[in-house]
Amino acid sequence: MNCEQDIKTLLTIGENIVIEFKRAGNGPEHDTFESICAFLNRQGGDVLLGVTDDGKVIGLPPKAAPAMVRQIVNVMNDPNLWEPRIAVYPEVVVYRGKTIIRIHVPTGPDVYRFKGKCYDRVNESDVVVRGTAPIADMFIRKREIYTERRVYPFVTKSDLRLDLLPRIRNMALSAHGPEHPWIHADDDTILRSARLLGRDPVSGKDCFNAAAVLLLGNDFIVGDCFPAYKTDALLRRVNVDRYDDRLTVTSNLITAFDELMKFGEEHLDDKFYLEGTMRVSIRSKILREMIGNTLVHREFTSALTARFIIERDQMFTENANKAINPGIITLENLKPYSKNPIIANFFHQIGRADELGSGVRNLYHYVKLYSGADPIFDEGDIFRLTVPLNADYSPEKGLATTPKTTLKTTEKATLQATLQTTLQTTLQGTALKIAQLMLSHPEIKIDEIAVTVGLTRDGVNYHIRKLKKLVGLRHEGADQVGHWEFVPPYVVTAKK
Repeated sequence: MNCEQDIKTLLTIGENIVIEFKRAGNGPEHDTFESICAFLNRQGGDVLLGVTDDGKVIGLPPKAAPAMVRQIVNVMNDPNLWEPRIAVYPEVVVYRGKTIIRIHVPTGPDVYRFKGKCYDRVNESDVVVRGTAPIADMFIRKREIYTERRVYPFVTKSDLRLDLLPRIRNMALSAHGPEHPWIHADDDTILRSARLLGRDPVSGKDCFNAAAVLLLGNDFIVGDCFPAYKTDALLRRVNVDRYDDRLTVTSNLITAFDELMKFGEEHLDDKFYLEGTMRVSIRSKILREMIGNTLVHREFTSALTARFIIERDQMFTENANKAINPGIITLENLKPYSKNPIIANFFHQIGRADELGSGVRNLYHYVKLYSGADPIFDEGDIFRLTVPLNADYSPEKGLATTPKTTLKTTEKATLQATLQTTLQTTLQGTALKIAQLMLSHPEIKIDEIAVTVGLTRDGVNYHIRKLKKLVGLRHEGADQVGHWEFVPPYVVTAKK
């Protein structure tokens, strides 16, 4: 859905529990932020500035709109006005020649207060919530939505990998500079600042929550609290019925990210690309977003095993999900929504995630450079993110469609037949099997060959040296991005 159609739909529906219109002729008033607070505390929604209560678009002064956006952002980040703070992203939209501002508000992970008051959304109104019991009900409702907020009174510091905190401080330093508050904070301050403790409604005590267990728990406590949690990483290029390589990850999210990144980097080409004068690893950019997404935005209570699968022409992740906007996500209909905001914020603090929604934009940008195609985001009860792969595509040259030597079809067929005969009459056993793998899959890597034929890497290299001598085998290009080819006249020096 394009932006204009989206606005038209909101105007047609009119004000309700998730839609609010404001004139805002002189800028956003306090009632704008009261509506934002109510949406945060209920189920999210959209606020349109420059629209009357009956849905008539009167617009805003075009030159004043950017200043209004800055004012909204400043108010939302003022700790004296909000408890806790949360980011929203106002958008200036021109609808039928008139300028309006759209504020898309997600469901917040906490119970929010604006100027000390807690607001909830009831039909078309924002109402102040007073009294301990109603506010407690709101906390219970939030806990049911966000698995990461569940508290575990039996979890203690000894169950957490606090030895990871020095590294986490260094990661925060690298991501945000020396002013980041975690760098010089003690362990307890970091745990509280990251909101890894929650109030147990039974005892009234602060206890570690699910986010703490998932982010920092040792293997035993992670398995105890989330027995179905694991991520299966598979490589399927040659043995597509099973796998060529496999990694099962059950560790906490900090170490799981490292393990899955390493798996991906071992099995994907790192294509050369310059941003300005600096080389950028497109492979790492794509893996960071894919792996970060499947670790952060999944439903951890589901028994469904999350998967990360690399094939010849695509790779994809699948994980259990609480779908908010089911369907294919595009840049045009993107409505950022954090499924686990505490975990997402922690990843942001250590430089493993950016602002909400940037992951989708980053993947569209870098996947296009890497493969010449777009990623596919399919949101449902199972969230699937698919990235096309194309070994022949390079960021600088696009598709490599021109071969080094142009041969007639008959010449190609003759050479292919000669090669097949040479392999069959010259080679036996493992050497023949390796040669046939290289013939059918020219881009196959040595490690993939080793897995397929059941040899060590040194064993494969032993046979490769023989093939180079016996049948004119050679490797064109760099180790990770090249291919195998057999050079005519397929010189034969001896029978194996």
